[in-house]
Amino acid sequence: MDDYFSSEEEEEYCSDRDALDGLENDDPDYDWVPPKGPSTKVITKESLLCAQRGDLRRVMELLSLREHHARTLLIHHRWDVEKLLAVLVERGKACLFANAGVPLTEDQDLSLPRHSTSTVMCDICMEDIPGQITTRMDCSHCYCNDCWTEHFVVKINEGQSKRIKCMAHKCNAICDEAIVRDLVRRRHPDLANKFDRFLLESYIEDNKMVKWCPSTPHCGNAIRIEEDECCEVECSCGLQFCFSCLSEPHSPCSCLMWELWSKKCRDESETVNWITVHTKPCPKCHKPVEKNGGCNLVSCICGQAFCWLCGGATGRDHTWSNIAGHSCGRYKEDQEQKSERAKRDLYRYMHYHNRYKAHLDSFKLENKLRETIQEKVSVSEEKESALRDFTWVTNGLYRLFRSRRVLLYSYPFAFYMFGEELFTDEMTDEQREIKQHLFEDQQQQLEANVERLSKFLEEPFDEYDEKKVMDVRMHVINLSVVTDTLCRKMYECIETDLLGCLALGTHNIAPYKSKGIERAAALNAKADESDKYLPLDFGKADLV
Repeated sequence: MDDYFSSEEEEEYCSDRDALDGLENDDPDYDWVPPKGPSTKVITKESLLCAQRGDLRRVMELLSLREHHARTLLIHHRWDVEKLLAVLVERGKACLFANAGVPLTEDQDLSLPRHSTSTVMCDICMEDIPGQITTRMDCSHCYCNDCWTEHFVVKINEGQSKRIKCMAHKCNAICDEAIVRDLVRRRHPDLANKFDRFLLESYIEDNKMVKWCPSTPHCGNAIRIEEDECCEVECSCGLQFCFSCLSEPHSPCSCLMWELWSKKCRDESETVNWITVHTKPCPKCHKPVEKNGGCNLVSCICGQAFCWLCGGATGRDHTWSNIAGHSCGRYKEDQEQKSERAKRDLYRYMHYHNRYKAHLDSFKLENKLRETIQEKVSVSEEKESALRDFTWVTNGLYRLFRSRRVLLYSYPFAFYMFGEELFTDEMTDEQREIKQHLFEDQQQQLEANVERLSKFLEEPFDEYDEKKVMDVRMHVINLSVVTDTLCRKMYECIETDLLGCLALGTHNIAPYKSKGIERAAALNAKADESDKYLPLDFGKADLV
């Protein structure tokens, strides 16, 4: 949850699902639209091996390869099986293998012994070595086991475990992982375990479809998505995050917009703007000086006197008409324009930040409604009344949280969408004005209905008679449908009318989901007996 709240606010954050914990009901008053988007899986440290072997088996069966060759191909293509197969079709097997460092050819005899039967001269240490203590790789290069072991140890310590190349000059073949493991374990068992762990975790580290959950402290889980698109996910530990940038969910902001906004809110960029507007630098020590009187001759704490009008150093003596050693009366347009621009930028930022902060405060306060709602529902259910179903309350509360989040992040989006920082050249001033009016109209409609929904949910319906409760119920149901529809329309407007004609590759946003952020399902699988050599007792924190 980095950069979302200040330290005093961070503890109060509550996700959509946290806010509704215990309030979900499978029998809503109106139909919810099924969520769209990529299905996601939680990969635990126990299921990681099985997740990896699924892709390995697919490549091994399609290309009739041994496991370490399949792993070499997959690591080279960042575990993207579809991309690997596309290269195979377009460029052929020879090119596919050569680029990845797989020396295997179709006519290679896999039954050739790994060890020579006679004395061999090792080209590394330049000594005659008995054949039984030498090893031949798939590329046919043969060296003594001591040289191979030292080579492997150096590469593993350098962090190159996943692609250790042959020692031969200009040979790009990747060494057999089984040989690496066997030789290193004889002298350095801990290093061999580290090698195994790196190979296993390459499924996450090198796979664009799988990422570690950014929870702190780390839960040990990774998340795998099925489609390559911008999305927001929820880990089984309860943390919701943006899969693309691993920060908190920030749709409809793009990742770049949210990164810039977080930095702007976190650092002192606007304080610097205030200093630019209200102070001037001393010409001697360059510290900012604020004017606290009417006279245009000001003095810095370092003792330097200067003219407030132009910032030039002066003498200390002055009269009503001039200052000793100085005269300025020339208009400096650049400096005046710079000051005015700083003021305008500051006021614009304050406009969007104030509204962002207001919805953030409302979101945190409304999260506390769940306890009040539970109490009201309990009281209402105990009454002798024909109205026994109160799922409209919980569904309305959930819709309020979802809509409030959309509003919350719509202000940082608008700040950058209609500012000059990101899209200066993509739109003319006239186009920017039209798009801004279009967006703000939809934002205003959504804001008005969200506030109305919030008002009705805060009504003391547990104290009302049945007729008045039915009236509140109809308002909550209708407003829930309206706010959901307006959220969808706002996203369509952003994706089609605003970002649709611009740099979508840079500013993709996670799709709107009526039911909220998708909770990843557990990947239930067990390792095969043949996989026992790969350790399962690892986590992200174990990386060395």
